[in-house]
Amino acid sequence: MYGAAMSFAYHAYEAVHMLVSPMRGVSDAMQLAFKNPANPLTYTPMGRSVAASCELFERMTRRYGKPAFGLDETTINGVKVPVEERVVWERPFCKLVYFDRKIPGRRKPQPKVLIVAPMSGHYATLLRGTVEAFLPGHEVYITDWADARLVPLSEGRFDLDDYIDYVIDMVHKLGPDTHVMAICQPSVPVIAAVARMEAEGDNGAPRSMTLMGGPIDTRRSPTAVNQLAMERGTDWFRRNCITTVPFPHMGAFRQVYPGFMQLSGFMAMNIDRHVTAHYDMFKHLVSGDGDSAEKHRDFYDEYLAVMDLTAEFYLQTVDTVFVKHALPKGEMMHRDKPVDLTAVRRVALMTVEGELDDISGVGQTKAAHDLCVNIPDAKRVHYLQPKVGHYGVFNGSRFRAEIQPRISDFMVSLDMEAAKDRRDESAGEQRKALKIAG
Repeated sequence: MYGAAMSFAYHAYEAVHMLVSPMRGVSDAMQLAFKNPANPLTYTPMGRSVAASCELFERMTRRYGKPAFGLDETTINGVKVPVEERVVWERPFCKLVYFDRKIPGRRKPQPKVLIVAPMSGHYATLLRGTVEAFLPGHEVYITDWADARLVPLSEGRFDLDDYIDYVIDMVHKLGPDTHVMAICQPSVPVIAAVARMEAEGDNGAPRSMTLMGGPIDTRRSPTAVNQLAMERGTDWFRRNCITTVPFPHMGAFRQVYPGFMQLSGFMAMNIDRHVTAHYDMFKHLVSGDGDSAEKHRDFYDEYLAVMDLTAEFYLQTVDTVFVKHALPKGEMMHRDKPVDLTAVRRVALMTVEGELDDISGVGQTKAAHDLCVNIPDAKRVHYLQPKVGHYGVFNGSRFRAEIQPRISDFMVSLDMEAAKDRRDESAGEQRKALKIAG
């Protein structure tokens, strides 16, 4: 009975949104009236309070669309350079976006970075700051995952195995000099993709993988999120979190873990902080503090924009990563083949964790080093960033000042080593050719 009710959860959500629309219209009209310079009440505390209340009501009842990256330029050696977004690879559930820097003249070789964004509710634009930090010195690509409610049912399924296939295809597209950077959730499919490529002797395997705040082994320092998954089990999530996309969305009748449900979970984890933030915004609007109000708008425009996940991907991830711990136990499969991390030998590994991370606890990402036992010590690095939580691992001032430079140095050193190896190989072939000629 409860499962039947859940199948109509999306329909109920849509109905509530439609019912609120007339009130939104009234609220918008009132906000315009009390912000109109011709209205004397606009300049009174009461007028500012009414306008602020109307804006908060509109923002709390709005359906937030997919944000834009908005990275139109970057600064290289003190010079502003235009940046153009281009889609260079596409499948039904993902686009690979390249940030093409219009650098005049001949480009010097720079590390090629594939940022694998999490498919865990928010859009890839959540990593806008991550991309921005790497743009001046790197060729940057990012996975732009699709909202499942917008993918027609005729395009078929998308699960964790498909995710791994997508990663392998994208690395093949970009070439073996690629540095893959997985942020949070994709740490598992990325390391699985690399393991499968290495096990198959694939010469297109990437040069390195950097795993950041990822759930490689959630048995280590388990967080509230990890404990919930272990206590409830996969069937509970199937019964309580999966619903059907309603008509007229393009993905109508697709089974999904909906974005609005994920957002409810995100908000519930820190409800006091969100209530305080919205109350503070109200006070900023009333007092005329536009800068502080704009910072609030920017953050919540991104935070409240969420996407649906396919049910099969969500449930397989919960079961494999958080319930069965299949990867660290050596039991994970990709299609019908084992994911053997001991096969990883040539691909370098860097792991990054945040000291205060309450999503992926300390040690969960570092576990990759204990599992990839055949990577040479010279090709592995671990870094624990003090005083940052989950979000700070890939964004913010400490990321820009302390984490990103370390990742960049790791990639540059590997590229320099590869270039030296090519020169040595070329010189060896020349000597061999001269010896034969002589």
